[in-house]
Amino acid sequence: MEKDVLSLVESLLPTFSKGQKRIAQYLTESYEKAAFMTANRLAQNVGVSESTVVRFAVELGFDGYPSMQKAMQEMVVNRLTSVQRIEVAHDRIGEKDVLSMVLHSDMEKLRKTGETVDRAEFQAAVDTLLNARRIYILGVRSVAPLANFLGYYLNYMFDNVQIVTASGSSAMFEKIVGIGKEDAVVAFSFPRYSTSTAKGAQYCRSTGATVIGITDSRLSPLGQNCDNVLVTKSDMVSLVDSLVAPMSVINALIVALASKRQEALSETFDKLERIWEEYNVYEKRGENG
Repeated sequence: MEKDVLSLVESLLPTFSKGQKRIAQYLTESYEKAAFMTANRLAQNVGVSESTVVRFAVELGFDGYPSMQKAMQEMVVNRLTSVQRIEVAHDRIGEKDVLSMVLHSDMEKLRKTGETVDRAEFQAAVDTLLNARRIYILGVRSVAPLANFLGYYLNYMFDNVQIVTASGSSAMFEKIVGIGKEDAVVAFSFPRYSTSTAKGAQYCRSTGATVIGITDSRLSPLGQNCDNVLVTKSDMVSLVDSLVAPMSVINALIVALASKRQEALSETFDKLERIWEEYNVYEKRGENG
């Protein structure tokens, strides 16, 4: 659909029945909450029947309520403030088992990510990293742990990895100013999207560097500034964004790279094991204290 849901509601308002106008009013005033309600829950809040809600969605041109709900969610997910996220999460959870709800949601994101990640794009990302002169990893604010995790393991495989987690645009550009066409970038960004990450990726690409984006859409601010996009799902609307699916894709990247550098990696870890043993870096099994 070319128009978002609220625009459709506004344009069709004169044609609605009394019950449909009540739905329209509720969506207009509380769209950030309505987008994450079931048809039954929305009907209860508005004071109409569930069938009226379903007919309302069809009236807007959708094939059913789930399609309208998905359009609403896509529209609002990047507009929500932290306070709104907390309110939406509270409404969604209600009396439900929080642990089961979150685990189920994460499993669903893993399933969807498995369906959306382009295997050719993934292999291209692996080849790019293997052949890069230097590797820059960009991830700020809530996704900084993803950048640090990937960087931790890549530092075992390559001598040219730089992790950039500075959230300010100025600090980020100071870290990437020397990037060039033989370099590779892995950047992370999910709603609410970081402006500095998108700008940093845009700059890196302008220098000729190859930019690999791990984000939720090719049309996201980061996705539009990448050579390769690994689309991963992270759309939990609450104070905490789910990073389970992105982390799983990172694990896959690390495993794929390690398999290509198996011989060199074995030598590195052979040396490390001797050092760890000599300096008691890790606790030994069976020892106390």
